[in-house]
Amino acid sequence: MNLEKGMRGDAKMVVTEADTARALGSGTIDVLGSPRLIALCEEATCVAVGNALDEGTTTVGMRVQFDHLQPTPVGAEVIAEAILEKIEGRRLQFTVSATDAGGLVAAGKITRVLVDVDKFMTKCCTQ
Repeated sequence: MNLEKGMRGDAKMVVTEADTARALGSGTIDVLGSPRLIALCEEATCVAVGNALDEGTTTVGMRVQFDHLQPTPVGAEVIAEAILEKIEGRRLQFTVSATDAGGLVAAGKITRVLVDVDKFMTKCCTQ
């Protein structure tokens, strides 16, 4: 595994009706919903380190600290960027931001944890 501070990744999307707060149940307005925006930022974190992970290893979300600052309408493009800021054992802390044509939409930190996929999956409760 070859992880280094400063690794970057980005992810893009065009907001659709399915991405709105109304569709996601997180509000009543037809603008980009926070849950979808957080998912886009998490996607950027995965892109940042994806090529550096050993086979059978992945990262999983642990903590999200996030400020959604401005609304984004349906049809607008949003770009999320993630920068690996800190490596503490298996914990990876990223600074994330998202922008649209109007400027900064959101900013925050996302912490992900390195896991062995097979070991991690054994922890899932099955019914």
